[in-house]
Amino acid sequence: MPRIYLSPPHASDAERRLLLDAFDSNWLAPLGPHVDAFERELAAFVGVPHAAALSSGTAGLHLALVVCGVQPGDLVVTSSFTFAATANVVRYVGAEPVFIDSDTATWNMDPELLDAELTDLKKRGKPVKAVIAVDLYGQCCDYQRIEEICARHQVHLIEDAAEALGATAYGRSAGAFGRIGVFSFNGNKVLTTSGGGMLVARDGDLVARIRHLATQAREPVPHYEHKDIGYNYRLSNLLAAVGRGQLTTLAARVDARRKVNARYREQLAAVPGITFMPEAPYGRCAFWLSVICVDPRVFGSDRETIRKALEAQDIEARPAWKPMHLQPVFAGARVRGGEVSRHIFEHGLCLPSGSQLSESDQDRVIATVLAQRA
Repeated sequence: MPRIYLSPPHASDAERRLLLDAFDSNWLAPLGPHVDAFERELAAFVGVPHAAALSSGTAGLHLALVVCGVQPGDLVVTSSFTFAATANVVRYVGAEPVFIDSDTATWNMDPELLDAELTDLKKRGKPVKAVIAVDLYGQCCDYQRIEEICARHQVHLIEDAAEALGATAYGRSAGAFGRIGVFSFNGNKVLTTSGGGMLVARDGDLVARIRHLATQAREPVPHYEHKDIGYNYRLSNLLAAVGRGQLTTLAARVDARRKVNARYREQLAAVPGITFMPEAPYGRCAFWLSVICVDPRVFGSDRETIRKALEAQDIEARPAWKPMHLQPVFAGARVRGGEVSRHIFEHGLCLPSGSQLSESDQDRVIATVLAQRA
């Protein structure tokens, strides 16, 4: 039987047609008409006026901190329960990460812990320069609370929406919250360009500054003139063409992943010892990945036993993110809370969630999970 992947890319004829258009036009170098069009189209989808296409979501987060004025020695508060790129960029600019635990209702950054930490650090004379909130597994944070908290504390809010394109919260699209939103188009995302990312914002001058820095900060003169340290962070015209094709089917891809998640819940949610990541009532989750938590005392097997059994059947599954406050590279970093994300990591398992996952392949996944019950 063919291998079942966790979140494989899903392409159509639209991507092929636009990619060939870029190739045939000889726009092979970075930038070009497809980059410009992709920026306009994605900005319109998200509902913000400006976007900058970049080489990765990580590049977007890095530049977001740069334009927010984060400098060596500053503090940046971020989610502990995330992929390492979110925290790595804090160190890129010489700042120090402060980690906030998740809440049980959404698995995202706990707003109450965030408020308490910002208040405490201010009292200690250590004001925070920026907050990076992460939209986990396709679900937006509670931005009604987080935006208010950041505004009250006069802290820049950056939305790491790398996993959540196509999701909504409070009637707005993922990426539309805070000062800057950032997406990833890595090969396993709902929308992929094989590699790439996008930064979106309402401030046109800010996005123009980001484009300048992302293009080696070259000044607009005939010779090569540089007044700033720049980066080689722009997206290629070829990859932008793929992204444009992917964007035309994004809504259908999200619907397909939501259908996959709903079917997992129908088959597994009532099984003693298995629970799912909750869907927040304030929005619509894109369910980039469907994630379960396994209580071994009730189910009879632990997360790792299930993962290995799936792998033995040539089915890819992955543990939930290991929180940043537990990572050796961030040992000693300040953290508020930590037990919620630790528990999810120890018991959480990401199941195959691709938008092309057939019912028969999903049945293979479900049957293998259920076979591990004691």
